[in-house]
Amino acid sequence: MSEANACGCGRSPTGKCCGWHNLSEEQYAERKAQWEAKQDAKKAAS
Repeated sequence: MSEANACGCGRSPTGKCCGWHNLSEEQYAERKAQWEAKQDAKKAAS
């Protein structure tokens, strides 16, 4: 993790720390699904 705010836990979808390392597996799965849905919506809008 040489870059500031880089995330080494492997859970961040962007590579930058977003605090997901503290989530339970269930919470992580929910947040990831929400993030993916948001990304899909952005792609559909463009």
